[in-house]
Amino acid sequence: IMSDFTEKDIPSLMSNLELPNEPLPLWWTADFINADPGAPGTPCTMDKWIVGEFNCSCVGISKCLPAYCKADTPNASFFDIPVADLMEATYLGNLMGQKALSVLDAVKTKAPSAAASKLLTRIEAVKSAVTMGILSKEEAGSLMSKLFDV
Repeated sequence: IMSDFTEKDIPSLMSNLELPNEPLPLWWTADFINADPGAPGTPCTMDKWIVGEFNCSCVGISKCLPAYCKADTPNASFFDIPVADLMEATYLGNLMGQKALSVLDAVKTKAPSAAASKLLTRIEAVKSAVTMGILSKEEAGSLMSKLFDV
């Protein structure tokens, strides 16, 4: 179930979201439900799983909900989180931060495409021309608009 979801379904979903080459967001979760058409309370006759819910939320950070101020808990604070929950949320938050940092580092070291390199070179040239007084800011703005078809 997991390999089908990560190797087939997620790439299709990312493509449909027009994000085919982006890494999977760290905080996505999916709740699977067995869609066995059998009668309730009887053993499953087949393994057919569907995603019943798809979340883009902070997994594990829900342990911090006791600190969430609501009408019935207007003075809730960090100190209302049970120690065990706080330790788990801190661990997961640190882990997500480390993963996010490695994704950002990987993107930083990834060379831009030829088209992106060309565009970056032109942007740098316009910025340098303004710095050196060759172009006014208005002229540079006009050139940048043309670069981006604005």
